Amino acid sequence: MKTAQFDRFAIEMTLTQAKSASHQGDCSDDAENLLRCPQISEQLRSIGPWAIRDELAEYGAWDASDLADDDANLVRIVWIAAGNIVEENQ
Repeated sequence: MKTAQFDRFAIEMTLTQAKSASHQGDCSDDAENLLRCPQISEQLRSIGPWAIRDELAEYGAWDASDLADDDANLVRIVWIAAGNIVEENQ
């Protein structure tokens, strides 16, 4: 397992999983597929929507109305986690 460390929490996934959601172009469908993995979805449930929202807010890429969509936030944080893991393991 590889770990993406954020300020408030960490997300673990395999390097293969991370590579599946970190590539050129739109990775949102791939990140959504990772959300179906019990190991990943359980981690996100334990983190909770507020911590994920607060973490994403620090990126400055989404406004308050964007961040109110918790389902979209899950995709965003998994996509970022996957990218961080791939980048750290090149």
